[in-house]
Amino acid sequence: MAEKRTVTLEIAGAKYRMTSDADESHLARLAEMINERIDALGPKAQRTATPAQLLAVVALGLADDLLSAERRRRDVEDATRSAVQEAIARIDQRLG
Repeated sequence: MAEKRTVTLEIAGAKYRMTSDADESHLARLAEMINERIDALGPKAQRTATPAQLLAVVALGLADDLLSAERRRRDVEDATRSAVQEAIARIDQRLG
């Protein structure tokens, strides 16, 4: 089990101190991804919204991305399962 350590990350202009056993560079990359999404919202959003509001918008975007990725994964699994079943049926037909 990895050792827990305290890490400070800057997200949406606010500093967050947390204890985690995750790799610090991994956490820094995640914070960077969030900050990139906040930057993509534009300077007006960054001036007018609170860090909590910015984080809520980014969280909703990430949740939407996750649902889309899960849907794509299920579609690929379904297509793969169907292709394998069809291939097995063709093999069975030729052997039978």
